[in-house]
Amino acid sequence: MNSLEQEIKELIISSLNLEDYSPEDIKSEDSLFDDGLGLDSIDALELGVALQKKYGIKMTNITKIESKHFYSVSSLAKFVAENRTI
Repeated sequence: MNSLEQEIKELIISSLNLEDYSPEDIKSEDSLFDDGLGLDSIDALELGVALQKKYGIKMTNITKIESKHFYSVSSLAKFVAENRTI
């Protein structure tokens, strides 16, 4: 696992108050929604805000971005790496 994926896992846990999870519990390729981690649209919005604050990413419509880039930790890491300003 690369360090950006590790950071994102830690950010997911802290920003969504998932105290029962550790970064090792979240698989990089598994879905963050539905049968995977089980996040919902509110979680996606909260995570989007956390990503904007931590990495300076500009997102104008999180719901459109969600399905493509918010699918898994690895897809989020790729999106952050390509769009971060911090």
